[in-house]
Amino acid sequence: MLSRLFAPTVKVSAHCDLPCGVYDPAQARIEAESVKAVQEKMAGNDDAHYQARATVIKEQRAELAKHHVSVLWSDYFKPPHFEKYPELHQLVNDTLKALSAAKASTDPATGQKALDYIAQIDKIFWETKKA
Repeated sequence: MLSRLFAPTVKVSAHCDLPCGVYDPAQARIEAESVKAVQEKMAGNDDAHYQARATVIKEQRAELAKHHVSVLWSDYFKPPHFEKYPELHQLVNDTLKALSAAKASTDPATGQKALDYIAQIDKIFWETKKA
């Protein structure tokens, strides 16, 4: 009798932790674009203080991009997504590795590689939003 008294009267389910709409790969893309932009600017400035400040900013932005990709992987994408897109686990791993490489490099090609991976995640993300 007590179990019926305290039993939930309404069952609720949700696709994600919060109402959909709070996740977006654009956050990772914006941070990765900053990484690449800093890398490009570093090539044109030999000042040691500028280089030091730019390195700190680049590394912070790369970490933020990694965070946003990780949040998508752990909080947004669910088992049905991984079933439909079996490459998604490897794609996320490759993206995180590319962002780590961009964090450690001044070569804008590394920033572009990370952006290319994020674009692939973005494509899958928006396909899942249509479903």
